[in-house]
Amino acid sequence: MIVDPASLDLAQYIRPGDHIVLGQACGEPTTLVEALLDQAARIGGVTAFISTSFSGLFQPDRCEGLTLSSMGAIGALRSMAKANRLTVIPVHVGQVGPLIEAGVIGCDIAMLQLSPADANGNHSCGLISDHARAAADKARVVIAEINEQTPFTMGESIPAAMVDVAVPVSRLPVEVPPAPISETDRLIAGHAAAYIHDGCVIQTGVGAIPDAILRQLTDRRDLGVHSGMLGDGLVDLIEAGVVTNARKTIDRGVSINGALIGTNRLYRWADRNPAMRMCAATYTHSDGILAQVEGLVSINSAVEVDLTGQVNAEQSGSAYLGGTGGQVDFVRAGARSPGGRSLIAMPATARGGSVSRITTALSGPVTTGRTEVDVIVTEYGAAELKGISLAERAQRLVSIAHPDFREELDREAHAIRQRGF
Repeated sequence: MIVDPASLDLAQYIRPGDHIVLGQACGEPTTLVEALLDQAARIGGVTAFISTSFSGLFQPDRCEGLTLSSMGAIGALRSMAKANRLTVIPVHVGQVGPLIEAGVIGCDIAMLQLSPADANGNHSCGLISDHARAAADKARVVIAEINEQTPFTMGESIPAAMVDVAVPVSRLPVEVPPAPISETDRLIAGHAAAYIHDGCVIQTGVGAIPDAILRQLTDRRDLGVHSGMLGDGLVDLIEAGVVTNARKTIDRGVSINGALIGTNRLYRWADRNPAMRMCAATYTHSDGILAQVEGLVSINSAVEVDLTGQVNAEQSGSAYLGGTGGQVDFVRAGARSPGGRSLIAMPATARGGSVSRITTALSGPVTTGRTEVDVIVTEYGAAELKGISLAERAQRLVSIAHPDFREELDREAHAIRQRGF
């Protein structure tokens, strides 16, 4: 059924008490979300799950009648978390699809943004492939925003026959412009890039530090990509001949990815490009798949790290800032990959330099356990922790903390040295 967006009445398809799974990040179906926000109060008792959002559409004063849940307060969802209007489900990215399939994360309705169908009647999942197909397979009703400006990407697809309600639109998908890169970001990138050699396979997120690291790699050769998300920086490295995927042990010649988060430049590059394959998170984050990737260097971030190497990437005190995401999967994989490494890269301080990110005790949950952590990187250097005693870890982490906090941290490090743990 094809429905004009101006006449879309969601009450015809959504029942009170239904659970909706929404396409996320730059694959957020913004026309459908706008309709949902306008009509949810009239329908009543609707719950929606979205992993991340950058559209800015979800605001506390616009969500009457809608209970919103997510795997974290990533992007524009922080405003919802701050207003106590976001329910957080701690879950790894790779678990979302299986939990939808099992009915643990409810999915009566799937609302997705898809590309126009190809000659075989298949819609590309476009910019997000993580759990889109799992949601479509599980849902009672699939409502798809068929956006003619969404690129047709190779990989995950949904047959037109699975779409119950097709809403044709033509609008630029959500964009996430590259963040400004500071001098601190460049210093961090310099230390991190030293771990990435010719032929390595990289996993990274988006943001100032990942972009700064990618800019340091222009002299590398035959890098590969296996990642959960990618931004505009990937295009730069491919056009420079740096990323070729020529030495990968699996998926040779192809960049593997689950989410495109960037600008229209990235989207146009990705359109029908056989050099990239969009995969479900059950592939991009799979232990079995990642175990086959040699030379994997994973790059992730943190809110804070304690002196034993525990990583908090989610919460600072009462403020929820991030999420579990795929960090644990890639930290473990990078640290165990032959010739690979796992990096946690972050500035040494937060809140204008008033708070140290290297701490004696975490202010939030442990996202990644100290047994998994390999290398912590700040603008002051890199601390290699894998296989290192707790006493030596503490000393190494003090050395890459901001100088203003080292004396205080060293007192706790001394206590750890005295105890041995």
